[in-house]
Amino acid sequence: MKKLVSSVLAASMVLSLAACGSSASTDTASSSEAASTSTAATAEAAGEGSGAYTGTPIKIGGIGPITGGAAVYGQAVKNAEELAVKEINAANGSDVFDWKFEDDEHDAEKSVNAYNTLKDWGLQILAGPVTTTPSIAVAAETANDNMFMMTPSASAPAVIESGDNVFQICFTDPNQGVASADYIADNKLGTKVGIIYDSSDAYSSGIYEKFKAEAAAKNLEIVTAEAFTADNKSDLSTQVAKCQEAGADLVFLPIYYQEASQILIAANKSGYEPVFFGCDGMDGILDMPGFDTTLAEGLVLMTPFCATVESSKSFVDAYTAAYGTTPNQFAADAYDGVYIVKAALEQAGCTADMSNEEICDALVSAITSLKFTGLTGTDMSWNAEGQVSKAPTAYVVKDGQYVEG
Repeated sequence: MKKLVSSVLAASMVLSLAACGSSASTDTASSSEAASTSTAATAEAAGEGSGAYTGTPIKIGGIGPITGGAAVYGQAVKNAEELAVKEINAANGSDVFDWKFEDDEHDAEKSVNAYNTLKDWGLQILAGPVTTTPSIAVAAETANDNMFMMTPSASAPAVIESGDNVFQICFTDPNQGVASADYIADNKLGTKVGIIYDSSDAYSSGIYEKFKAEAAAKNLEIVTAEAFTADNKSDLSTQVAKCQEAGADLVFLPIYYQEASQILIAANKSGYEPVFFGCDGMDGILDMPGFDTTLAEGLVLMTPFCATVESSKSFVDAYTAAYGTTPNQFAADAYDGVYIVKAALEQAGCTADMSNEEICDALVSAITSLKFTGLTGTDMSWNAEGQVSKAPTAYVVKDGQYVEG
């Protein structure tokens, strides 16, 4: 059945690409010790303690780019799904999940091929894909197969329009624009707003359009909106200069951190010091090789996950011990995703002898009545359209670290 996407939830915002990584020191505890701690922290939300699962493992698969230009995102999802599955199986005493991950190289056709490979393996639940265009292609296939699909990080509304079987963990792009405008207005961060966005990118332009509409409703004055494209982003100093000339005391950047770093460098060179406000694609800027992190001081970004806050410590320690790197938002969303699926399976009473169609019907019914608290949100819930509802959190860069705003 084709979905009718509901109106934007003002309390929500999107995920899209990475969040609150940190260069802070990490725990040197063993992977097993850290994983045990992480499991304990997540156990209540995931339904731990409801009785050991002793049946045949349910087959859950993931798809994402673990080679190619978007591999940083797919690898984070792969690692986090693996970590969650290992924790769940170890805590249960016997395997709850049999897990397999396929590379799609951020390509729609290869993603569909990966999905077919997983189906041949016996896939019963899909935790993926990672990026938006492959997810749209695969979602159409899962709708035809009545296969339950939960993408950790594909944020476009079109992903969940294919069928009632598709759900998102991250916020949709439009919702992030609404939440950002609301936060700026409610906290009086600026009176004259400039915007720099990528008009060739669905993530950036989608956020921009909703931000613009909500800004008008919140009586925020947009003094200029400057666009660039994927083919014309090597020098963004002109866009910065136009914001400065327009007198913008806050510049909204619904873009990724690579482009944002250029903007911060250009602003520094011209002595321009507005409040810079970004979305979840901004995260990663403090870990960008060669970037002077002092230029990001005072930067505000909205994201559902930050690796440096105390509530994330158990997961960050376990992930770092296992994979030697700090997890980003992709990892956090993927990790939550496996635990969300586990909680929904338990609520629905699913077992591995059920067909993927039977499991899908049961999970669709269960997840719309589920509330889940994890790394990326408290009391997360889902509507029938597959959208997640969770409160965003703002972080500010202070002394080279993200701190809650």
